[in-house]
Amino acid sequence: MEMEEQQKNSKKRTRKRKTTSLLSLNNTTTIFPLLLAAATQLSDSQKNTPNNSSEILVKKCLTKLHQSILSNNQTFPISVLSLLPILMSSKCAGIACRSAEIVGLASLVSLEMNELVALDEGMVKGLIFMLGSGKRKVSVAACNALLDLSSTLIGRRSLLEFSALEWFIFGFLQVPASSIVVSLCNEDERSVACARIAFKEDGHAVSILHAAITLINTCNVEQLEKIPWKLSEKFLVSLKTLWEKVHDQMLLGNAWSSHRDRDLNLSNVTVNSLAESIFRLSINVSEFVIPLPSVLVDRMIFGWSDLGFENFMLHHWESSPSLVRRLSGSLTEENDILSSFAESLNCKESCPTFVESILQSFISCVPIASDELNIISFLEEVRSELGCPIIYEQDIRVLRTEQPSKKEVHFFQKKVDPCCFKKLAFNNVDIMKCEEAFKEGYTIALRGVEFRFASIAAVADALASLFGQPSVGANIYLTPPNSQGLARHCDDHCVFVCQLFGTKQWTIYPRPNLQLPRLYDPFDREHCLGEQNSLAECRKFQLREGDILYIPRGFPHEACTHDDGSSDLARFSLHVTFGVEVEPPFEWEGFAHVALHRWYKTQTQLHGASDEPLSGTLDLMSVTLLHLMIELIGASDSTLRKASLVGALVLPLEINDWLYLNQKTTFNHIIDQINKASMFLEVFRSVEVAIGKNEDPFHRMRWLRLLYQETETIQEHDWNVPLGEFQNLFPSCAQHKDMTEAAFMQVKSKFCDEVLFEDVIDSYKLLLEKYKKARKQYMNGMLSLHCSGFR
Repeated sequence: MEMEEQQKNSKKRTRKRKTTSLLSLNNTTTIFPLLLAAATQLSDSQKNTPNNSSEILVKKCLTKLHQSILSNNQTFPISVLSLLPILMSSKCAGIACRSAEIVGLASLVSLEMNELVALDEGMVKGLIFMLGSGKRKVSVAACNALLDLSSTLIGRRSLLEFSALEWFIFGFLQVPASSIVVSLCNEDERSVACARIAFKEDGHAVSILHAAITLINTCNVEQLEKIPWKLSEKFLVSLKTLWEKVHDQMLLGNAWSSHRDRDLNLSNVTVNSLAESIFRLSINVSEFVIPLPSVLVDRMIFGWSDLGFENFMLHHWESSPSLVRRLSGSLTEENDILSSFAESLNCKESCPTFVESILQSFISCVPIASDELNIISFLEEVRSELGCPIIYEQDIRVLRTEQPSKKEVHFFQKKVDPCCFKKLAFNNVDIMKCEEAFKEGYTIALRGVEFRFASIAAVADALASLFGQPSVGANIYLTPPNSQGLARHCDDHCVFVCQLFGTKQWTIYPRPNLQLPRLYDPFDREHCLGEQNSLAECRKFQLREGDILYIPRGFPHEACTHDDGSSDLARFSLHVTFGVEVEPPFEWEGFAHVALHRWYKTQTQLHGASDEPLSGTLDLMSVTLLHLMIELIGASDSTLRKASLVGALVLPLEINDWLYLNQKTTFNHIIDQINKASMFLEVFRSVEVAIGKNEDPFHRMRWLRLLYQETETIQEHDWNVPLGEFQNLFPSCAQHKDMTEAAFMQVKSKFCDEVLFEDVIDSYKLLLEKYKKARKQYMNGMLSLHCSGFR
C-alpha cells in the first residue's frame, strides 16, 4: 500500500511540475532565463552524459517561442538571439532545426530584426555551418533560414561577407547529376522572362540553387572575382545546362498561368534571375573570345601588301569606298579568319536550313547605353528583361524593298506598329515563319551577332583594336536570289561588308554632304537619298565569296542579289557587316576635350586654386566655355568629327611610326584651329540661350565625368549635374563680361601654347580602357547566354 501511495504522489508531483513549466512559458519574457538555464545544462551534458530533461525543456521553450512569433501576439525577446548560435550547434537535430527556424522567422519579423540577425556573426556563421550538415533535416532548416535572411539587401551582404555563396555553390554541386526536367509558370502574366521555374528535382537542391542565384545577383564585380575559379566554372556549366532547358520551354511558349504539374517543385528562381547569374559569372571569363593575331585581320581587310593598312588609312578611311578581293581559292582557305564560321553554317542549299536553328539559339541582346561603364548598374536596370526571346527590330528584321517604289516592306507587319510601344518578342512559330518569308523574297537581318557567335566576336574585337575604338558591331544579312533587303540608305558609321556565301551587287552613291555624319545624330534622309544621287555618279561592286567592301559613313548605298545565269541553281547571299561606330569621346573633338581636361588638371596641381574668388570663378568658367567652343568648332570642322586612332598606338611610342606621326599632325592642326578661333561671343550667347530654355548645353560632353578617378576632387564643372553650379556662376560672369572674355582668351592661348600630344595619350587611353572593359563584360555575358553550336 505504501508503494502504491508513493507512486501516486510521484505522478501528482510530475503533473504539477509540467503544469508549472507550461504556465511559465505563456509569457515570452520568461523564456530567456529558462532557455539559458536549460541550454547551459544541455551544453554541459553534451560534453559528458545526455540530459533528456534539458533537451525536453529547450524544445518546449523553442516551440513556444516559435508559436509566439507566428501568432504575432507578443514582442520577440531580442535577448534570446544571443542563445541561438549555441543551440544551432546542438547535437540534437530537433533543437538545431528549431533554432534555425526561429532565426529565419526573426529575419522576417521586421527590417530592424533582420539587420540584428545579419550583423550577428555567430548566428550567420552557425547557419552556414549547419548547411553542410550530414543530416538532411538540419541542412534544410539552415537553408530555409538563410533564404529568409537573404530577403533584405543587408542580409544578402552579410551572407556574402561570411562566404555563404561558396557553401551554397558547393552544396549544389554535391547533388548527384540527373536529367533536368523543368516547366515555367507565369502567374502574373508578365514577360516570359519573369516566369518562375518549376523543377522535377529534390526540393532542397532547388532551395540551395535559389539561394546561390540570389547571392550571385547581389555581388559586385570584386565579389564575383573572389569566388574560387574552379567552383565558379563548374557552377556556370551547371547553370548553362539548366538554361538550355529553360530556354527551350520559353521558346515553345510553355509558360502556365498557374502551377499545374504537382510532380514539379515550383521555385522562386525566375528565368531572368537565372540569366543574370549566368551573365554575372561570365563577365570576367577570358576563354569566350580567343584573340586573333593582328596580322591576320590586317591581311583579311586590307590585302597582303605590307602597306595595306597604311594605304587604306591615307586614301580611303572615312573618305572613299574600297574593295579588297580574295586572292584565290574559296572562303575556306586557312588564312581566312571567317572560314570557321562560314563552314559551320553549311551553306549549300538554295533555301538555307540553318536559319531556324540559329534563331532558336538566340535571346534578346538588351541594349546598353554607350556611356554605361558599370556593368552591375546595367544589370540592375535591365534585370526584368534579361534572357527574354529575341525582339523584332531590336534583334531581327525581316524585310524587302519592293520595286519600283523602292519602299521597304516588313514581313511581320504587326510587330512594327509605330503606335505600339510594347516590345514584341519572337516565339517558335515566328521563327518557323522566317523560312516562308525567305522564300517570298524577304531578307533576314540579324543584329548584334558579335554577342552571339564567338568567332564573329573575335573579328570584331580585333577590328576595334586596329582602329583604336572600344568596340565594333556586327550584323548578318541573308538575302534570297533576285531580291533586295534594305532600301537605299546612309549609315552614321563606317562598315566593312564581308561576303560569306553567294554574290551580291552593291551600288554606292556619292556622299551628298562633305560633313561626316555623327553617331545617332539626326540627318536629312531626303537630302541623303535625293535624286541628285544619279546612277551616272555611282559606283558598282559585285561581291563574291571572300571579298570585302568598305563603305565610309555618310555614303548612300543599296545592295541586291541577281541571278547571273552562270548556274542552274539560283543562290542566296549571306554577308556579315562590321560597323565601326565612332562615339563622341573617340572623335578628334573628344580627344581635344580630354586634352583640355588634362591640361587644366595639371595647372591646378602645379599652381593650386586662386586666392581671389572672382579669379577662380573666371578660370573655371573660361575652361568650361572653352569646352563649349571646341564643340562649336566640331559642328563645322570635319577634322574634329573624324575618328581618333590614338587608341591604336602601341606604347612605348615609336617616333618614326607613320600612325604616330599622322595622329600627332592631326592633333597639332586641331590645336591650331582652336587657337585661331575667336568665338567667345558666340559661345557666350549659346549658353545664355540654353539657360533661358532650361536646356543642357553640355549634353554631348557628359562623358567627361568618366575621366575622373574615384578619389579625385579637381575644381572643374560637375559634368554629372548639367547646369548645376555653372548656372549659378554664369550671372556673375555676365556682369563682368569683359573680364570673362579676357580670362577666356588668356586660358585659350595658354592651353594652345602648352598642351602636348604625348601628355594627353595616357589619359585618353585610360578612358578608352574603361569603355573597352565594360563592352568586354557585356559581350562575355551575352555570349554565355547563347546556346548556339555555331561558333
